[in-house]
Amino acid sequence: MLDHPLMTKWRDEERLVAICPEVAGGLPTPRLPAEIQFGDANSVLDGKTKILQVDGEDVTQMFIDGANKALQLALANNCKVAILTERSPSCGSSMVYDGTFNKDLILGMGVTTALLEKNNIRVFNQNQLDELDYYLDNG
Repeated sequence: MLDHPLMTKWRDEERLVAICPEVAGGLPTPRLPAEIQFGDANSVLDGKTKILQVDGEDVTQMFIDGANKALQLALANNCKVAILTERSPSCGSSMVYDGTFNKDLILGMGVTTALLEKNNIRVFNQNQLDELDYYLDNG
């Protein structure tokens, strides 16, 4: 878990619900790098774009399954916001890798972020905790 005073505060207040969508979807840890292939998270959810690992294995369904499990958990716990890890094809909220496995980033989001946002759960990344705190106090 992140080493940040707000995370400690929220954990102590029992406000956190933890899940790794990739693990929940059946991916191992560690896993091979995986990237959305020349589309976006919504096109993955719509079945028009795949997520491939660097070795070429199609792991799209595992990412979709994990996103659905994260959504189910969030809804069951009445979550209004989520903190997800930036750059991930699952959890990225503003930047993801471009699909070339060259470590090039593009504007975009991961499939879990897209699914949560479609269901009115606002997503913040690990570098936006102060912004999230402000949102919770004023949103």
